[in-house]
Amino acid sequence: MKILLVDDHALFREGMRYVLKQLPEEVEVMEAGNFQDGLKFAELHPELDLALLDLNMPGSEGPISIKYFHQRYPHIPVVVVSGEEDRGIMSKVMNYGAMGFVCKNATAAVMLGALNLILSGGIYIPSQLLQKSDIPAAGDTGAKDGRSMRTNEYGLTGRQMQVLAHLAAGLSNKEIAEAICLAEGTVKIHVAAVYQTLRVGSRMEAVRVAEKLGLINDTTGHP
Repeated sequence: MKILLVDDHALFREGMRYVLKQLPEEVEVMEAGNFQDGLKFAELHPELDLALLDLNMPGSEGPISIKYFHQRYPHIPVVVVSGEEDRGIMSKVMNYGAMGFVCKNATAAVMLGALNLILSGGIYIPSQLLQKSDIPAAGDTGAKDGRSMRTNEYGLTGRQMQVLAHLAAGLSNKEIAEAICLAEGTVKIHVAAVYQTLRVGSRMEAVRVAEKLGLINDTTGHP
């Protein structure tokens, strides 16, 4: 397995090499100290299994650089590993195509859990977004009484239950976004949150577990 690590701090890269060696498969780590060199590595090694990118380093313009990398190399899963803790920036990074966002203050166990999830085809959402992902945006007239922030006994918010029902009906993220008037990137975050809460890795698993828990009806997709 080949992983590209792009960060301008040599000490951090050294620490990450140690963490990456703990992944189940043998890992070959390629390193770059700036965004432009990272792009060159991605160009020369299309077989990369994963790219770990910092946000704030020479040559990077923050979230927009993640969007550029994803558009240029859509076949390489991107994970942002950054000291940035602003929820708005995290959300923007995920909307721009990142498969995960891990804060640099996370433990090695959290980092490994996130990378294993992503390498198996999942999406890792930082806890900051999971905790408050249902706060309505400015100008949003819905959920002003805070109902969407409340979770049920299984830890799912009202909005996540709504998304889950549409998943059970077989809708794509784009179709769900149109149905409940959200951005497709926001729907992706909710879907990932459902996966993490139910501890599943696919839509079929999510629906099956939801049916067993009585969260949805196995014929209608609604509670």
